[in-house]
Amino acid sequence: MAEGLVATRVTVERGRREVLRAVGFEAAHGEVSCVLGPNGAGKSTLLRALAGLLSFRGEVTLDGTPLSRLDARERARRLAFVPQRSALTASLSVRTVVSQGRYAHTGGLGRPGAADRRAVVSALSRTDVAELAHRRFDRLSAGEQRRVLLARALATEAPVILLDEPTAALDVRHALELHALLRALADDGYCVVVVLHELDAARRFTDRATLLRDGEVVTAGPSAEVVQPGPVREVYGVELLEDAALGFRLGGAS
Repeated sequence: MAEGLVATRVTVERGRREVLRAVGFEAAHGEVSCVLGPNGAGKSTLLRALAGLLSFRGEVTLDGTPLSRLDARERARRLAFVPQRSALTASLSVRTVVSQGRYAHTGGLGRPGAADRRAVVSALSRTDVAELAHRRFDRLSAGEQRRVLLARALATEAPVILLDEPTAALDVRHALELHALLRALADDGYCVVVVLHELDAARRFTDRATLLRDGEVVTAGPSAEVVQPGPVREVYGVELLEDAALGFRLGGAS
């Protein structure tokens, strides 16, 4: 497996309860990896641990370097995190929000250079929010905000991107476009890690999957092997029905 993110025996405690217990995880450059599991399984907690946003026992390495050895600025250059929802409350323009992704390079001091402007323009374009550039972020729909947050992550040019339920609040078309974008990023060499609820999307759009239940790994491997009747029945208590759901693709019928 190409270097990327590797977690070894990651344990997270909240009070006296272990939310994650000795979790192992791997995600490589050139792949889209997903974290699956029912509500309360620890998916978002694992993602935040991988991003270095909370305390944990164990170790996470980023391209072979322990995350603990990277200062905040270096970590931000190498890893970008896209949360489920934004904590931004200021009336900032979309362009300003996306430009925040360049702070790891500029330190927030001085005027952005040509490389910074190119990164912002590219990020706005790739996430289909260029036409929103002058809109106020706090006036956007939840789905539009989600795409802007992804644009901010892309503007960092960090080679590792973590996304927490990125398709929530997106309509069908934008969800498909997002999965296509994540695939394109992986094909460009990015290491993409995404928390998903939709098992069909995990099997269709991702390469590797880690299935959690009650803070522990049930199984991990190629997504097509993880999303199978046995693990689905064990973890979710439902039967997996092949080809039972509606399917969609971009571009409409041919």
